[in-house]
Amino acid sequence: MTHVAEIVTFTLANGTTPEEFVKLSQASEAFVRNAPGFAHRQLSQGEDGRWTDYVIWTDMKAAKDAAAQFPQQDFCAGLMAAINPESIQMRHENVLWNMTA
Repeated sequence: MTHVAEIVTFTLANGTTPEEFVKLSQASEAFVRNAPGFAHRQLSQGEDGRWTDYVIWTDMKAAKDAAAQFPQQDFCAGLMAAINPESIQMRHENVLWNMTA
């Protein structure tokens, strides 16, 4: 079965701390966890300050449906205000190989 990776990279808005952003991201947990097709999610920050929100979905429809519904959620305005809008890059990719521990 082919899964789909939703990969969103961005930087934080000026004045937003990593701790604040993690807390804002955690507010989206119930929505993402309960979205049909959700499989896995990770949030990371690189040494260059860029963040990556990496979500695995069971299929492209599930990924695109969740992306379409995301902006309508109560937590979204606060979360998006903490991100530099010009820095956002989002893509969906088919997972071609998966390795776990």
